[in-house]
Amino acid sequence: MSMISCEKVYMSYDSTKAVNGVSFDVEKGDFLCIVGENGTGKSTLLKGILGLQKLNSGTIVFSGIRAGEIGYLPQKTLVQKDFPASVWEVILSGRQTRGFKLFYTPEDRRIAKENIALMGIEEIKNKSFNELSGGQQQRVLLARALCATQKLILLDEPTTGLDPFVTAELYNLIAKLNREHGVTVIMVTHDIKNSVGFATKILSMEHDGDFFGTTQEYMKTPAAKLIFGGAADA
Repeated sequence: MSMISCEKVYMSYDSTKAVNGVSFDVEKGDFLCIVGENGTGKSTLLKGILGLQKLNSGTIVFSGIRAGEIGYLPQKTLVQKDFPASVWEVILSGRQTRGFKLFYTPEDRRIAKENIALMGIEEIKNKSFNELSGGQQQRVLLARALCATQKLILLDEPTTGLDPFVTAELYNLIAKLNREHGVTVIMVTHDIKNSVGFATKILSMEHDGDFFGTTQEYMKTPAAKLIFGGAADA
């Protein structure tokens, strides 16, 4: 059974139709890239999966995972620039997804330390979050997302604003989480050329119709051929 099964999902954003009858499945261990044109509801769909926004119609069914066990790295916001907290505090706050708590348990702290080590950011754990570079901030927020779960993470444009070298590092880190640690990944991205090679499945949301299938199947589509040229047939 699929970890997540979406069937004919329709959603609106500010009274405008955003997600138009999307259907797809995510299996344990998948790396799903959600790509497509602006205004096709990619970020809105993630909010639907997380239960942050209601569906107009259709279903999203979970198996072996609850909504509270999904790690989430949202799009960058202006708020992040003035986040008044240390790296340690930001990462530890990821444990709040398991219910509001005034105090963190030794287990919470152990998991936070493990994810700090996994992201390779031990040397900055006591620094202020707003003093970090963009790449460091994304590693911190990824560690925070992993504090919620080791099963599934949702990433919304995680490389926006990063330079090419840092972008490549972050993609490789996410791929390592998927391939070596068994974390299922759903990632929205506009960076199709650099990200598709890490994916096992592609959901392409377009105004004239959606595509869902394996990466190999996607590379044979007209949209991929337009983006990659002759490489799409390779």
